[in-house]
Amino acid sequence: MENKSTITPQEIEKSKEIFGKITTYYYSKMVGQERLGMALLASILCNGHILLESVPGLAKTTAAKTMTEAVNGTFSRIQCTPDLLPSDIIGTQILNYKTNSFETKLGPVCANFVLLDEINRSSAKTQSAMLEVMQEQQVTIGGAVYPMPRIFTVIATQNPIEQEGTYLLAEAQLDRFLLKEKLTYPNPDQEFEILNRLEKDVFKTQQAVTTLEDVAFLQELTSRVYIDDAIKKYIIAIINATRYPEKFISPELAEYITMGASTRGGIALMEVSKAIALMRCRNYVTPDDVKTLIHSVLRHRITLNYAAVADEVSEEQIIDAIVGAIRTP
Repeated sequence: MENKSTITPQEIEKSKEIFGKITTYYYSKMVGQERLGMALLASILCNGHILLESVPGLAKTTAAKTMTEAVNGTFSRIQCTPDLLPSDIIGTQILNYKTNSFETKLGPVCANFVLLDEINRSSAKTQSAMLEVMQEQQVTIGGAVYPMPRIFTVIATQNPIEQEGTYLLAEAQLDRFLLKEKLTYPNPDQEFEILNRLEKDVFKTQQAVTTLEDVAFLQELTSRVYIDDAIKKYIIAIINATRYPEKFISPELAEYITMGASTRGGIALMEVSKAIALMRCRNYVTPDDVKTLIHSVLRHRITLNYAAVADEVSEEQIIDAIVGAIRTP
């Protein structure tokens, strides 16, 4: 008897068509930033959240809005500042003088895609208000619970250079992000193309090429992608190596690590691997799928000490060393 959870060729073909529409629209506005596009799409397929880190002006907001336009979702942009209050994000109760009763006004967080611009500028109190939203996909106001939309992704940005008036994200907050993507400057040819598209008003055009129902179909399909036990054990081995690096990598590199990835990191790596497999039109996960966005999954879940900063050792170097030390199934 055929397994009902098996993804059929027809479903793969339909997902390929949807992916084609989304990526075509995305790259009609975005120049370069291929990894960003893949990371955003993977986050949406897993219904997870993504943290984008770069200096200002590298199209983080444009990328978020473009993805939202493509799937005809609702979009909210929240500019984080030190005086931003939790109620400014999740909403509050307002007294209606006509009825002499309180009415609940939901905040801008109640959208399909929420852009938290410069999240590290908001205070720890405001950042903590996002924990329930990101993990439980709900907000509690006046004792009542309000669920978020079925399709819900938080896209947060932060500037790693500017330190004045900023607050470091807590480890618990960072761990709620499925991915952390670092953006780099475009090359001269890409920047030339950006200027040309700006002259042609390409960025002003808006067009929905798919629907939220299509996104829900892709999410359901992603959950059904087959992952073999050998691949799961491979993921566990990588996560375990981040916790006990001295057993797998050189002592010089192992000394830089103060904390490894949590169990949530292993779950995130599995979910993202399944999303990558589906994006590549397959109904099963391979080791290459695990490695594709492994930097984005683990770079914010591995804590390095000050010696690593002084010696200019990055999380990516540590991750590469660990992956190289684990036998690929």
